[in-house]
Amino acid sequence: MFRPRRRTVVTVTAVAAVLLAGALAVTLTQGSGSASQSEITRGNTVTYVAGHRPLAPDVSATSLTGSPIKLSNYHGKILVLNFWGSWCTPCRDEAPTLAVLDQQYSSRGVAFLGDDVADTPQSALAFTRSVGITYPSINDPSYAVVAQFNKVAPLNATPTTVVIDKTGHVVGMVVGQSTYGEMTTLLSDAAEGT
Repeated sequence: MFRPRRRTVVTVTAVAAVLLAGALAVTLTQGSGSASQSEITRGNTVTYVAGHRPLAPDVSATSLTGSPIKLSNYHGKILVLNFWGSWCTPCRDEAPTLAVLDQQYSSRGVAFLGDDVADTPQSALAFTRSVGITYPSINDPSYAVVAQFNKVAPLNATPTTVVIDKTGHVVGMVVGQSTYGEMTTLLSDAAEGT
């Protein structure tokens, strides 16, 4: 009689340990989807929860054509900031989509801006003309603007496209090549203030 009871205790203990480990694993893997988190990650899209959106740095820089650019001048508009380089294949692949989005959303209070990294102005301007991009780009050969953004929102790849709301807070970003669907979702989030 003692032996079956011991097996029962050992079996119950083992089952409880497995269930506890499973619950812990589910909790750890769901971390970014939890309502208590400040960001939600789906695929290569990161969205910051309203009330936890980081403030974008107030970057002052020079465009590829030599004009001054200050991010705070975009307050009051939704800003799409694309970090790219003409040497980057995914950047070249997503550029036509961004050009179309710029045309479609410019009348809706959305501005587009590029940040051309590790490139020359001549190569970058030739590329933007070839794909029909008409919005300006910052000349960022040494990743200085990227370094400023990394303090508030990690930019882990080129390209990365960041959406900033009308108050200057980062709504979210697409890390890697962005798609039309990913961008329209982030723009909708920015417009709704979610």
